[in-house]
Amino acid sequence: MPASLALIPVLDLMDGQVVRAFGGRRDEYWPLESALCDSSRPEAVVEGLLALYPFRRIYIADLDAILGRGNHGSVVEGLQRLHPDLEFWVDGGFSDAAAAEAWHAAGRGRPVLGTESLAVLPERDAWPAQGVLSLDFRGDDFLGSATLLQYPERWPAEVIVMTLARVGMDAGPDLARLTQLQRLNTACRMYAAGGVRQIDDLAALARAGAAGVLLASALHDGRLSRPELDAFHAAHPTSAASDARASVPAPDR
Repeated sequence: MPASLALIPVLDLMDGQVVRAFGGRRDEYWPLESALCDSSRPEAVVEGLLALYPFRRIYIADLDAILGRGNHGSVVEGLQRLHPDLEFWVDGGFSDAAAAEAWHAAGRGRPVLGTESLAVLPERDAWPAQGVLSLDFRGDDFLGSATLLQYPERWPAEVIVMTLARVGMDAGPDLARLTQLQRLNTACRMYAAGGVRQIDDLAALARAGAAGVLLASALHDGRLSRPELDAFHAAHPTSAASDARASVPAPDR
């Protein structure tokens, strides 16, 4: 049976709103228009996502923080108060492990350390408690220090494979890159990000052994409907179990 696949909706936050991401070209992002809600306010978008499906985990890209022009910490805190049973993964543009640790200590969710933002690499076995690594790519270019690719044994337990050029572009998931990085560290749980178009892409990622996938456009455009998500979980029952476990924090390392 294919591996479990956690389904993780994405909120891209910019200027207090959820925006529609396209290929990593952030100057072209605009407020989200979604079939799931009538507003781009983060609270409304989360409500729309949960009305579609009982997701247990949400990924937030704080684009203002990543671009170095403020952050959405108060927005994240508000969402956590409204949805205490959800687990939030937050890429807050952390430049080093200390910044990510401070975010986690403040109770703002699990920090995602994107290689695009990391200026100081954590030492071996010194990743923040519950920290997630995002290996960020734009096309064939790796955004970050090549050292991270040279020493995959230093990666934490959970790794996102972020293919920015495919985000919102309906290009299909980057299965080749996912497979390549899985071979570098077979102990990591890897999450695909970018390009999912339809249910067949979810099945392909499950067969490829991905631990989960980040989703946005296909949900908001209605290409992944409730009946399709139910059918996927019926065909991949371990995926439903994976989503249920998502709300249980991983142990501190």
